[in-house]
Amino acid sequence: MTTTSQQKPSPAFFIQSVLSFAIALIALVIGVINLQVDVWVRGFLSVGVLYLVTSTFTLAKVIRDQQEASTALSRIDQVRLEKMLAEHDPYRPVA
Repeated sequence: MTTTSQQKPSPAFFIQSVLSFAIALIALVIGVINLQVDVWVRGFLSVGVLYLVTSTFTLAKVIRDQQEASTALSRIDQVRLEKMLAEHDPYRPVA
């Protein structure tokens, strides 16, 4: 039985991704704070940033869950096929 295993990202890639996200978020927050606009506009932009960040995490989770579900189903189908092929005897007389 052959299974395809997904490779985990390297620790360096994980650290790079986290740092990239943190730097981008911090830069955006600093930009919103330093805008020369009314506090209500800053509040609106801050809520927009918060909504965008949370919806991004939700979307990433949903995509990951769908990928895991399809991988599990394909593994089940693969095991069923291998079982049928192992039990199949081409020389057995048809009854």
